[in-house]
Amino acid sequence: MSGISGIGGGAAGVQQIMALRQQIMDRSQTLQQLHAPQGTQAAAPTQQAPANNFADAFKTALDGVNASQVKAENIADAYQRGEVTDVAKVMLARQEAGVAFEATLQVRNKLLSAYQDIMRMGV
Repeated sequence: MSGISGIGGGAAGVQQIMALRQQIMDRSQTLQQLHAPQGTQAAAPTQQAPANNFADAFKTALDGVNASQVKAENIADAYQRGEVTDVAKVMLARQEAGVAFEATLQVRNKLLSAYQDIMRMGV
């Protein structure tokens, strides 16, 4: 039985995984556009050109997750120093970073499972 529930095997399964990956990337880019400061939206690196390969796309996604975690940490530190008084802003940044990290873990788990399924095919 396949380790990836709900996704068929073979070429159709790979196409579905790639489609899911593209949806995640599109949503991540949309979130980055929404949360970027007004003057920097046009300069965002994910808007310049699509990634050439999977490694570049994955690195870009991981960089985005890292950026959201750094942003959340900076806002929390500013709150502790008394510079930010909006608790909702702090909590929202923490939740965004948490959701981004959880999504990254889910993608990692799916990729690992797909890799294991592929390795079992040769046996």
